[in-house]
Amino acid sequence: QVLLVESGGGLVQAWGSPRLSCAASGRTFSSYAMGWFRQAPWKEGEFVAAISWGGGNTFDADSMKGRFTISKDNAKNTAYLKMSSLKPEDTAVYYCAGRYARTFTTTPSDIGSWGQGTKVTVSS
Repeated sequence: QVLLVESGGGLVQAWGSPRLSCAASGRTFSSYAMGWFRQAPWKEGEFVAAISWGGGNTFDADSMKGRFTISKDNAKNTAYLKMSSLKPEDTAVYYCAGRYARTFTTTPSDIGSWGQGTKVTVSS
């Protein structure tokens, strides 16, 4: 298992563009496909974006409307989620996740490693 620690959350104004980070330690980070999920208050968890282990392939949920960009720096053992044009409805706890495989999956039960989450609150 790889240990994942998110950072970068906090209070953000609407239309802001913060970047979340996910620092990994333990197993070889380059062997992990990474992803981000989020859970808003009183709602089910939601897939946000994912990236392959080498960083060459990314995809994000249609509902994000292209506002979020995932990236991965294997040399720094860190994954990122760049968010833009934030809205109050983007308020949620954002979780970083890692799968020991070339590609990610949006099925939570098939993901081996999870971070503790970082809360993002978007004010209007």
